[in-house]
Amino acid sequence: MLIVTGASGQLGRKIIDNLLLHVPAERIGVSVRDPARVADLSAIGVRVRRGDYDDPESLVQAWEGAERLLLVSSNAAATGGDPLRQHAAAVAAAREVGVKRVLYTSQVSSCARSHFPPGRDHAATEAMLAESGLAWTAMRHGFYAASALMMNARGLEAGTIAAPQDGKVAWTTHDDLAAIDAALLAGVEVIDGPTPPLTGDEALDLADLARLASVITGKSISRTFISEKEMEANAQRGNVPEGSIAVMLGYYRAARAGEFETVDPTLGNILGRAPESMRVFLQESLR
Repeated sequence: MLIVTGASGQLGRKIIDNLLLHVPAERIGVSVRDPARVADLSAIGVRVRRGDYDDPESLVQAWEGAERLLLVSSNAAATGGDPLRQHAAAVAAAREVGVKRVLYTSQVSSCARSHFPPGRDHAATEAMLAESGLAWTAMRHGFYAASALMMNARGLEAGTIAAPQDGKVAWTTHDDLAAIDAALLAGVEVIDGPTPPLTGDEALDLADLARLASVITGKSISRTFISEKEMEANAQRGNVPEGSIAVMLGYYRAARAGEFETVDPTLGNILGRAPESMRVFLQESLR
C-alpha cells in the first residue's frame, strides 16, 4: 500500500489526485488528523485512517501495511511547534511498521547552514532518514509559486511590492510538485537520497514578478525596498507569530544568498513536459 500523510492539505490532496492516475484507489492509504475532511476519498476506495505526528501510536495504526510512505513535512515551526520532534516520531513509526521506502517533501534550501529556518529543519530531517536504516528519497521542492502571491498579496493589490532586498527564485507550482511526488511514490522512477532540485524552468525575483503582474493585470505595479527591521516591525504590529516572522525574514536572507535560484531539468524530465511557467501561473491566479 502507498500511504500519503497530510492528504487534507493543499499539496497532499493534489498528490492523491495524481496518484490515482498511476494506481487504483485500493492501493492508496491516507493519514490525516481529521478523517472527516477526506470522507470523499473513503467513498472511492482509498483507505482513510487518523494519523497525527503528535500521537505516534496513531501513526503506527494509520500506516499499517505501508510499502512506501510519502511524508509531507510539518509546518509546526511557524506557530511555535517542533517539526523535528514530529518528524523523528514519524521516522520511528515508519521503522516500526516496516515501510520499504520513505519519500519526504524537502526543499531546495535544505542545508544545516541555510538562512531559511525550514531549510535547516529539512536538512536535519534528511539526516534522520539517512541514519534510520530505511530506504529514503528527499524530494527537494522548488519554492512554491503560490507563496509568491501569498507573501505579496497586499502589494499586488496596492500597486507596490515593498519588501527587503531579495534574489532570484525558481518558483514551482503545487500542481507540478504534486505530479512528480505522486510519480516518485508510484515508482515511476526511483531516486535514493536527495533528489536534484525539483523546480520550474526560470528564476525570477520580486522585481520580475512585479513586471509580469503589471503586464497581466494592466495595472502598474512597482517594486520598492524596505529594511528587514521595518518589515519585522510591520509584522509585529499585525500580531504575526514570532516563528512566522523568523521564516519571513529568513526567506529574504536565503533568496539574497541564492538558495532558491537553481533551475534544474529533473522535474520536467520525469513528468515528460515543461513545468508551468510563472507567467501562466500568474495569468491564472490574477485574472
